[in-house]
This record gives sequence, C-alpha cells and structure tokens, in this order.
Amino acid sequence: MDLNSTLREQARRQRAQADELFGLRGHGVLVVGGGAGIGAATCHHLAAAGARVAVADVELERAESVAAELDGTGTAPIALVADVAQPDAARQLVHDAAAGLGRLDAVVNIVGVAGWGPLLEMDLDQWHLDLERNLTHHVVIATEAARLMIDAETRGSIAMVASVSGLYGAPRHAAYGAAKAGVMSLARSMANEWGPLGIRVNAVAPDIIATPRVVDGFTQRGITDIDAIARADGTPLGRWGQPEEIAGPLLFLVSELSSFITGQTIVVDGGTQAAFPHAGARPFS
Repeated sequence: MDLNSTLREQARRQRAQADELFGLRGHGVLVVGGGAGIGAATCHHLAAAGARVAVADVELERAESVAAELDGTGTAPIALVADVAQPDAARQLVHDAAAGLGRLDAVVNIVGVAGWGPLLEMDLDQWHLDLERNLTHHVVIATEAARLMIDAETRGSIAMVASVSGLYGAPRHAAYGAAKAGVMSLARSMANEWGPLGIRVNAVAPDIIATPRVVDGFTQRGITDIDAIARADGTPLGRWGQPEEIAGPLLFLVSELSSFITGQTIVVDGGTQAAFPHAGARPFS
C-alpha cells in the first residue's frame, strides 16, 4: 500500500471512529449564531463529526464564510440568514434549515447580546429588548424545532447557550442575567415536557470567552491581556476560555455521547464556580 493509500485508509478509520463515537454522520444540525466566535467553532466541530450543518447568522456574509470553510468536509453545509429576535423570522429559519438539510436532528442556539447599564436607568423598552435577544427567541426556535422533530418522529436534541451571569448576580446587566437564568430554567422545563417524545434539551453556561467581539471590547478599553483579569479574579485555570472550549461541550450535548443527559446546564468557567470566593481569607494560602 502506497503512502497516499495509507493516509486515505487512516482518514477513513478516523471518520468511522467519529461516526461511532458521536453518532452524527449525516444528521442535520442548525447552528443559530454560527457566523462567528463560539458559533463558528461549533459548526467546525459538528462538521468534523460528520454532521450536515446549517450555519445561520444575522449577517449572511458571515454565515456564507463559515459554510465555505466547511465545504472541504464533504458534509454539504448551507448558509442561512435571520434576525431571530423577530419571532416570525426565527420560526421561518427553523423550517428553512429543515428543508435545506433534508432533516433536522439537532439545534444549537448561541445567540445572545448583553446590554449594559444600571437598573435604575433602564426603561421597559430596553428590558423587553434584552429579553427578546437573550430568552424569547430560545423559546420560539426550540418549540418550532420540537414540533418538526415530533412530526418526523426524530430523536432530537437541542442545546442552548446560557451564561454564568444567570447563576450569579449580574450587576449592570441584570436583564441579561435574568434572561440567561431563564434559558437554564427553560432547558429543564423543555426536558420534562419533551423527554417522553424523544427530545433532549440542555444548556451550557460559559464564563468570559475570548471571542473576537469580547477581545475587541476589552481592547477598546485599553486591556490587551484579558487573562490577567482571570488570574486576578482567582480563576483556577488562570485564563478565560476559547470559543472551541464551548463548542466542545455543545457538540457533546447534541451527540450520542450524551444520550442519557437532559435538562442539565454544564458550567464551563475555568473553575470559577468551584473557587473559594474570599482570596484574602484563605488560611493556608
């Protein structure tokens, strides 16, 4: 066997192992917010596991760019555009993904935007906007996807991105924190209602992740070493996460590796939640 044949055989075996391990070969997965950051990393992970991915983003150019990057995987990705803060657009996106992929086995919804400011200065219009951008569209997309999965008798899975802001107090972004707490509660409620119908629902709650948008935000404030903040805060791993480190848990949650997990939120925070909160009071440090 020549070198090229050997390499092809190794690649074939690796694909077969991934198929068996993740159980996603040929499955249709909609990634909402797939055009950048965590979403783009998730699309790459899913395609590497053999899934057909619908890359959806509010900007079509970004979705098309990620879909083009996935073309070499042989999984025939598609690019879609929608502003999921608009309920009709969110519903249509789910149907467009199912039609374009030929099937809908899983949904990963990453979309969320934090609005910043003190509660005393927040009006109800801003409150409602933050809930629409961080909670309501999760309800719309998940319920529409569930209906399609139930009609097709699909053993489906849904993974949503929450935040540690929904676990702790969220000063100056209270609406975001409340919405993300709602996402985690939704995962539990949906899991209870839809589990008997063969649909699993889970969430991931990240801490600060060094996406391009986050890094740019810190840079504009003159902060170039964001990991220094993590170290100062006592984060056990001493750094903030990378987009791929959220994509991995999301891949896990929609794969067969998590087939008996539903209604859960995986906290991905570099150990922050496990850390002793009073650094100066540690008696043996």
